Parts: sequence; structure tokens; C-alpha cells
Amino acid sequence: MLTLQDPLMIVTDLDGSLLDHHTYSWQPAQYWLDRLTGADIPLVLCTSKTAAEILPLQRALGIAGAPFISENGAIVSGGDLSDLPAMRVPEAKDYAAICQTLSQFREDFGFKFTGFNDVTEKEVAEWTGLTPADAELAMQREGSESIIWRDTPENFARFQQALQDEKLTLIQGGRFWTVTSEGNDKGSALRWLLKNIPTRTGQPPITIGLGDGPNDAVMLDSVDYAVIIKGYSKEPVTLSRTDNQNIYTTTLYGPEGWSEGLAHFVSQE
Repeated sequence: MLTLQDPLMIVTDLDGSLLDHHTYSWQPAQYWLDRLTGADIPLVLCTSKTAAEILPLQRALGIAGAPFISENGAIVSGGDLSDLPAMRVPEAKDYAAICQTLSQFREDFGFKFTGFNDVTEKEVAEWTGLTPADAELAMQREGSESIIWRDTPENFARFQQALQDEKLTLIQGGRFWTVTSEGNDKGSALRWLLKNIPTRTGQPPITIGLGDGPNDAVMLDSVDYAVIIKGYSKEPVTLSRTDNQNIYTTTLYGPEGWSEGLAHFVSQE
């Protein structure tokens, strides 16, 4: 069993994982957060949230300056450890270019969908349960767009092909689909981050990943130990790895499940 004396790095999704799906509270996980902080173990947030949302959340969690991955892998920050370029995929489209492409799709194909760029902070707040102020932070996007699909399954297949033709892709999250450049996902972003940031020991850290949604699967396939947190998505979290002894599926949701997963792999002594 792992201990807090091992060179650990915790990589975690937020909504539905460290944060409660409904209330966005992390309070049930505070015991483990305090233990990780006390042992100087880095906590890397790997989330669909924007950098604008992550920075104040890091301060509230007591991990300001830590590396993070935002917008489902579109943006990677080395925090205080290193000055990484924000857009890690060569020739990735920025937010304005993605929105322009989506607008053109509506004109050319008549696809029916609604993105954050189409609505106000009030509507995003209603969709997500965020406050209007936090919804405004969620709309400060850099490399991806969140959409709600409102069309037929047949047109969805055509939509996916049209995106592929523009070197864009779709990632399914707990509430929204994310449109982002090909090569942007949580798994490839994490592998790139681990390759480019220094560590305390000079050796690769032992990574524990925690997530609850289909978009977390590639991240959970990229860590040493994977925790699949019981979630609300209709789609299961399916991993490609086969080392079942290093995979744990929780019985509890959200931050309770997050704590359950860490306790499975890390000694509480």
C-alpha cells in the first residue's frame, strides 16, 4: 500500500469528483486535502473548467501555484514549477476560431446546438447551478467550447465528421460536449505535463488519478493508480488498461467517493 512518504502526485477531476455534482462543495474531502498538503504532495486539477475558474479554486483549496490542466486538456499550466506555453498542440484553434467554425457549421449544415458563446451568464448559471459570477468565469474560454446538442443522432454523426474535417473533436463531459482541437484531451495533456515539469526527487512521481466521467477515461489510463468515482453520467467510464489491481471503483459519489478512493490506495497511518 502507498504511503504519504512516497513521491505521490494526485491528479483529479473536479465536478462530480473532488467537487459535489450538485453543490460544488469539497468539504467531505477536507481530511484528505489536509493530509496531502501536510505531506507536500502536489494536487493537479485536471478538469473541463477554465483557467479563470481554477485559479480562485486553487487559492480556496490552499494549492495556489500548483500545475493544472483546464478545458479538458486544451490548456496546461505548469504553475510555479515551470513556464509552459498555454497551447501545447501545434496549430490548435483558439476559442474565437472554434466559435467561428461552429457558426459556419450552422449556416452550412443547419445543425442545432447551443454553446456558451451563444448565451448570457444567466443562462450558463441556470444550466450549471453556478452563481452568475462563477458562470462568467466559466465563459472565459481559451481553447474549447462547451455545447448542448439539440439535433438528431443522424445529424450528430454528420457534425462529428464536419469537426474532424476541421481537425476538431468532441469530448463528452458530465453536462456538456466539449469541442476542441484534435490532440486535446486529459490524457495527452497529463502525459505532456509530466514530461515537462520538474519533480522534487528528479524521478517521475507515482500518480493517482480520480475521475467520474467518460472524459476522464484517458486521464485514468495515463496514471499509475486509477480511481473511478461513482458518477451520474449515463455513459460508463471504460478504461483500456487491464491492470485491475491498480483500478478502484468507488461506492460513493463526489468528494465522499474521492476520499474513499484515496483511502483504498494510500495508508491512513
